[in-house]
Amino acid sequence: MTANYGGVTGEHLRQYIERIERLEEEKKNISDDIKEVFGEAKANGFDVKIMRKVISLRKMDAADREEQDTLLDIYQQALGMLPSPSSANEEAASEEAA
Repeated sequence: MTANYGGVTGEHLRQYIERIERLEEEKKNISDDIKEVFGEAKANGFDVKIMRKVISLRKMDAADREEQDTLLDIYQQALGMLPSPSSANEEAASEEAA
């Protein structure tokens, strides 16, 4: 007979704990495999940081990705890292006039 403490049986709890432990071990093994693949890619000249960003972008749906790109452009323009759309249009117009 399994002990029952406050409506919780030891055997039932042990099963959950053991399942979680097995899954944690599988997660660690998968994480190690992923690190190995990134290491191979790096050894072949790929930029792992950029690869991680591409993977992150591929997980997003198109609308979220577009929103993020738009906000990134806005923030970069606000910080002077990109020309503003109005100054880009002015430059294009002055080049056409020349």
